[in-house]
Amino acid sequence: MKAYVLEGIDQLEYKDVETPESREGFALVEVKAVGICGSDIPRIFETGTYHFPTIPGHEFAGVVKEVYDEEYKELVGERVGVFPLIPCRECSPCQEGKYELCRNYNYLGSRCDGGFAEYVLVPIWNLLPLPDTVSFQEAAMLEPASVARHGLSQIGEENILGKTVCIFGPGTIGLLMAQWAGIFGADKVLLVGTKEGQKDLAAKLGFTLFCNSKTEDVQEFLKANTDGEGPDIVVEGVGNDSVLSECLKAVKPGGSILLVGNPHGDVNLEKAVFWQILRKQLKLYGTWNSSYFGGMESDWTKTVEAIEEDRLKPAEQITHELEFERLKDGLNIMRERKEFCNKVMITR
Repeated sequence: MKAYVLEGIDQLEYKDVETPESREGFALVEVKAVGICGSDIPRIFETGTYHFPTIPGHEFAGVVKEVYDEEYKELVGERVGVFPLIPCRECSPCQEGKYELCRNYNYLGSRCDGGFAEYVLVPIWNLLPLPDTVSFQEAAMLEPASVARHGLSQIGEENILGKTVCIFGPGTIGLLMAQWAGIFGADKVLLVGTKEGQKDLAAKLGFTLFCNSKTEDVQEFLKANTDGEGPDIVVEGVGNDSVLSECLKAVKPGGSILLVGNPHGDVNLEKAVFWQILRKQLKLYGTWNSSYFGGMESDWTKTVEAIEEDRLKPAEQITHELEFERLKDGLNIMRERKEFCNKVMITR
């Protein structure tokens, strides 16, 4: 089969490799769509994966082509989304069903071979059958869409209803969170970004209250749209101390901060900014990955339902769709940032 194999840092090779052989408990999935995640860029060009060679790609969907176990033969031909985290099932979080917090997990696309290939070997438990109304492109966005849902779920749907939510960092996850905030009944969703492309895409999705932090005063924008009170809930979706400082200054007293952005380095806060946490009696939430329980109710099943019911529209965030042979072009679009992109999708 053809695959993009990471042989070392900044050494992604498009080559012929052996198609994985199906084995007990696993299915061979033919990849039909795979999204490029923002985390794939440093993983491929800067930090590498956990070992070499590795086939990257963890946001993908496809068709089951082969199953080893007789009891699962009916899965052959099934359209599926793929939960990329493979839990150990032995640590205490796994014992509690909190697989996203597994301490010894494997992971498709970073710790083992993933979706930048024609075929991927996937544990059967990680396969989520798709309704016919959910496209492969939408299914390849189940992972970021479920991550976005999981983050807001830390605060609680009931605590978002009727509230003002502000999201710093309207990238793929940020705009998916904006959509979920609307689904959860937020009264108002404010966005703070740095690109006019983000503003245009947000408007397309129905979010018109956008502040470009490069040209506008963020705090004045937030005061003007919250009657001077500040947002009830602020999402930090960038991962740096300056943005976190803005979030802490912006949120209203007694409000909530949700930390989503992966930090690019150490995060340091001035004493006066840190005091905002204490003096405003703020609630801070962290989030990681998403909940998944096979076919049982989880962030993933609820995301599929929201797409099927046309309440969540992840495909509208796809700004570039390229053929499999042009995957490197997609990586370069995201790496070089010469043109605006939100989600780059690769299809076969």
